[in-house]
Amino acid sequence: MRPGRPFPWEAVYPPGLDWGLAIGTGTLGGLLERSAAEFGPRIAIRYRDTAIAYADLLAMARRVAGALLALPAARDGVALLLGNTAFHPCLVFGAALAGIRVTQLSPIDAPRTITHKLRDSGARVLVTLAHEGLLTLAGALRAQGLAEVLVVGDDAHWGAGPPSAPVPEGALRIEDWLRAPEPAALPAVRPQDVMLLQYTGGTTGLPKGAMLTHANLTAACAQYDAWNGGRGPDAARRHRKVIGVLPLFHIYAFTVDLLMALTRGDEMLLHARFDAEAVLHDIEVEKATDMCGVPTMWIALANHPRIDEADLSSLQGVASGGAALPPEVAQRFERITGKRISGGWGMTETAPAGTSQPNWDGAGPRSGTIGVPLPGIEMRVVSLDDPTRVLPPGETGEIAIRGPNVFQGYWNRPEETASAFLDGFFLTGDIGRMEPDGYFVLTDRKKDMILSGGFNVYPRLIEDAIHEHPDVLECAVIGIADEYRGQAAKAFVTLKPGAVPFTLEGLRVFLADRLGKHEMPAALEIRDALPRTPVGKLAKLELIEEERRRGAATIGVTPIGNVG
Repeated sequence: MRPGRPFPWEAVYPPGLDWGLAIGTGTLGGLLERSAAEFGPRIAIRYRDTAIAYADLLAMARRVAGALLALPAARDGVALLLGNTAFHPCLVFGAALAGIRVTQLSPIDAPRTITHKLRDSGARVLVTLAHEGLLTLAGALRAQGLAEVLVVGDDAHWGAGPPSAPVPEGALRIEDWLRAPEPAALPAVRPQDVMLLQYTGGTTGLPKGAMLTHANLTAACAQYDAWNGGRGPDAARRHRKVIGVLPLFHIYAFTVDLLMALTRGDEMLLHARFDAEAVLHDIEVEKATDMCGVPTMWIALANHPRIDEADLSSLQGVASGGAALPPEVAQRFERITGKRISGGWGMTETAPAGTSQPNWDGAGPRSGTIGVPLPGIEMRVVSLDDPTRVLPPGETGEIAIRGPNVFQGYWNRPEETASAFLDGFFLTGDIGRMEPDGYFVLTDRKKDMILSGGFNVYPRLIEDAIHEHPDVLECAVIGIADEYRGQAAKAFVTLKPGAVPFTLEGLRVFLADRLGKHEMPAALEIRDALPRTPVGKLAKLELIEEERRRGAATIGVTPIGNVG
């Protein structure tokens, strides 16, 4: 038995669920092959006007694998600059079968961030959609020599939708790959091979590529599946329909929506973006059974004008992640549907399995906590001053985690990788405590990262962009409470002598090509001076305390765009 067992949280587990059960691992290609063998004709993904069966998804993935193996440039990895589309799983599983590393790029990121990620990843093949904005960006990346091969898919391949942009001359076509012959043989892929470079800022600074192996990702699936009761003897007969509205380029949706749905033989109702009316249609008409969302989505649904009359009886599992869900939203949703919105905690570096709120008879979500560790995951709290010192329940420190789902380190950053681990535990940068019964409470962040609508927002990147404004002398960015997104960025600015003050809207216009929509400041305050510490540094803690005294915790700010 592992030292420390039984852990306090094991007492919360339901009968029959053992924290120490064997967590199976494998490859993503093997995951799809097993599901195709068991669920062959069953619908795996429904997107636009197209229904894709498990057997057909595997066949398309094999064709993509063959095309990638024929591209010498793909050996250094493939970068996906995609929103939600049925091309995405074909490409991801094709790369998995070919043993090729995938880098997921977020289309909502600022161009400079995407440029950094692509350059850092070393990927030479860039895949995107026939969308004017994406093609413009792809063209700029090619002009910088960052993409040797451009591959474009026209989403009209899957049925009616927004008009497509012309495909650039010389670009390869995903549709041609999907029609190509299947390869006679595929290479051997090992579970310990890196499958995904998923970029994250960690706690601050430029995004870093978290190296997630096939084993990490399949372990996370096994952990979530065990927590949710496993497939059980009737798995082949169940017909669960999962609403897919979270962006697949985000690790939460990638694992919890896509990989989990395909592991269980579910049908995924994939959407290009979140739309509350479309979600209600999926539940009422398509009889969807499961949905994972971020708080902004649940807020939109809870406030939909006809939510009280909608027939939501088909729903069986609903979960929220990415940011803290306001208790009143969860309570309102439960009153309407009779369903508890479960939640938990995880990180890109944990693929993203970590903790979950119990949601069964005898145990349920506990307000103010992030739940308890999933099977096979060990967590502890260590001293901020001395991470070798493990703190007892009730004391606050840095949360550390280990398990088969935890990433292998940061791409091309051996020093940062070494400093992020201690005794096999990943030091998360999150501050919290463990209650005596094993529930964990998240109280703060080691750095000043902002969690806005489920996305990590890094003040330093915003500050660097604002500092490029010709009239700005100094700036500091902090997170303020936002009833819609959980947190949003507020900029405090001092101006150069003689400069004319500008408005928040004017600042946003200036930042339009420098920041993503989710990074845009939601509030602006121009001051004569900014507070400083005794050693002359900007005193952000003083600004945060000022906002708290002014009641920022109860004042919402203007929502910025939509997730996805």
